[in-house]
Amino acid sequence: MIEENNDKETLIQAEGLSKPFKKLNVLKGLDLAWKEGERIALIGQNGAGKTTLIRCILGEYVYEGHLKVLGLNPRKQRVEILKQVGFVPQIPPPLKMTVKDLLRFFSEISGVKQNRFIDIADALGLQVKESLSKPFVALSGGMKQKLLVSFALGRNPKILLMDEPSANLDPAARAMFFDLLTGYDKDSLLILSSHRMTEIKGIVTRVVEMDFGSIVLDKKV
Repeated sequence: MIEENNDKETLIQAEGLSKPFKKLNVLKGLDLAWKEGERIALIGQNGAGKTTLIRCILGEYVYEGHLKVLGLNPRKQRVEILKQVGFVPQIPPPLKMTVKDLLRFFSEISGVKQNRFIDIADALGLQVKESLSKPFVALSGGMKQKLLVSFALGRNPKILLMDEPSANLDPAARAMFFDLLTGYDKDSLLILSSHRMTEIKGIVTRVVEMDFGSIVLDKKV
């Protein structure tokens, strides 16, 4: 584990973090400390444990060992944590709310004006105002991803957590997405789980590779 940037606050810390599913340990005693300002590439093959780690950070899974996110317990203080975490999932949720209702919802819970989300989505090539009455679940994969990215970035959270965020984006939207990440708040912790290391190598400052539930590589780049 890398121990640098001691003047920076540790936003995610784990000691002996394990996650068993039946008889299989999907996470095997992970130790990590990720600090503000870091841009982390979380890489590894399917089944390496990346998404499971993300779900633990988000408080969705019961786990063994110790895990702190923003100094809080993600299981017991999940609501407080999620107020400061922006998340883009690999698979968009099947939400039946309309785009208009989602904009209102995210604006109310975050205190961010709807136009902020709309501006980011428009920059990614999604004409939000033309889709306000459409249910989220009825949008194309690319449209869903653009909207989810706008909700995550628009809140300007302390931790920005993205699981294969560019998977459904067209080339123009992908280029704009990485431009937005390049200029993102320098004090936030950015974690990108991706199979496309060539895409994110110009953004990330640290590479963490997982394999069979363990961290097998952790290096500065």
